[in-house]
Amino acid sequence: MKCYPRIATMEADPQCLAPMNVDPPSAPAQRRSLDAGAEFSEAGAWRDVGAGWQKVFGCFHGTGYSIEWHDFLARREFDWAPSFHPDCVELCLNLAGRGFVEGNGSRAEFTPNTAGFYYRQKEPLTAKRAAGERHQFLTVEFSCPFLAKHLGETKAMLHPVVRAAMDGGPCEHVTGATVRLSTQQLQIISTLRQPPVYAAAQPVWYQCKALELAVTFLVQPEQEFFCTRQQRLAQERVEQVIFLLQQDLAGPPSLEELGKKIGCSHFYLSRIFSAQTGHTITQHLRQLRMERAAELLKAREFNVTEVALEVGYSSLSHFSAAFQETFGCCPGLYPLATTTQKSLPRNTRG
Repeated sequence: MKCYPRIATMEADPQCLAPMNVDPPSAPAQRRSLDAGAEFSEAGAWRDVGAGWQKVFGCFHGTGYSIEWHDFLARREFDWAPSFHPDCVELCLNLAGRGFVEGNGSRAEFTPNTAGFYYRQKEPLTAKRAAGERHQFLTVEFSCPFLAKHLGETKAMLHPVVRAAMDGGPCEHVTGATVRLSTQQLQIISTLRQPPVYAAAQPVWYQCKALELAVTFLVQPEQEFFCTRQQRLAQERVEQVIFLLQQDLAGPPSLEELGKKIGCSHFYLSRIFSAQTGHTITQHLRQLRMERAAELLKAREFNVTEVALEVGYSSLSHFSAAFQETFGCCPGLYPLATTTQKSLPRNTRG
């Protein structure tokens, strides 16, 4: 992955303060007003991240968009949902760390070098960042009036979630499918943090970049090219596999059952999963089990045998061998090791 300048990191506390309330934006008819006197700020959500959250440019209630950079180590699962503005379409360009956003029966899974968007109406969404990982991602928050003003003429080509946001009506889903970031898009992230223009020209430059990202990720042609549609469907199926595996790590569905649930041949499902992620479904399940085991061991609420059973290992020796291969230490010593340094998975071999 491309390296970027490091911002000071602090431990992310999952018990962030609820968003504070600030002045609600005035808006034309296409903007749904918040409750009378209601105000919002996301600063409280990032309070414990400290310098790991930085505003790059813009103001959600002023310019209509806000670009923000995040770089922090989450020792425990981190709830980032309190940072989502009501009536906002937010684009996340995820470089490192895993997380998800979920609501209304739809879910966007973020893995390294992926991008996706989500729409928060009045009701909060569910969003978590994985424990024990360094998270680096850039977000662009778009207000509905901003999108209506600049993308109104392309409304018919916008993703259904974005059209619902602009109309202020009910939305069946609140997330779009995540996609892999291209080399060019990774370069855009780098230039956003270090703009190649003088300060006086930055307001125009940043707005152009915000609109470029909106057109790139929020516009969905009415008729997709066959190859584009196949790629999108493959990504969605991979996300469904991961979601189903996470629901029951101790007794996950078989490959055949996964194929039936998702609606395609299990041979095809296995092939596209490997193509999209770089490893097999079995290898990914093993990695999910190890990550969950690490979380349970760090919580110190279960012993090693109980953790092994919790994540689907009936053999303690097999569990210990897999854990040591993944994290470099035996499971019994892992809670002590993580107090002095972060242990990263070394591989995802089955």
